[in-house]
Amino acid sequence: MTRRTRGIAIGIAAMLATAAGAQEARAPSLAALKSVETGRWQIHEIGTKGRDRAVCVRDPQRLLQMRHPGQRCARFVIDDTPNLATVHYTCPGAGHGRSTLKVEAPGLIDIQTQGLAGGLPFDARYEARRQGGC
Repeated sequence: MTRRTRGIAIGIAAMLATAAGAQEARAPSLAALKSVETGRWQIHEIGTKGRDRAVCVRDPQRLLQMRHPGQRCARFVIDDTPNLATVHYTCPGAGHGRSTLKVEAPGLIDIQTQGLAGGLPFDARYEARRQGGC
């Protein structure tokens, strides 16, 4: 890679990081997440016989990063409607992902996500059902 090409690549990466940071600030106002109730959610990965897991969701944005829970990630909103949100996120040193949340009802969400976590690719679909309070 030449110096000029490297410089262009670094410039593009910086612009994308800036845009993602700006989008992250707007992420709390995602229209699809406004109707999602907080509380205890049962998460089932579609197509697996693995055990469902229960999580306490105090902030519905947690459902955007199923493979990067608790990570501080920059987000770029791709789509934002009352029932559907698609977000690309980048977690420095941990990977990245693209998640689409389809709100079927305030207590039922379909989540499709793919990306890289810990250097390994992932592609998964989840059904999340609200079970009650935490």
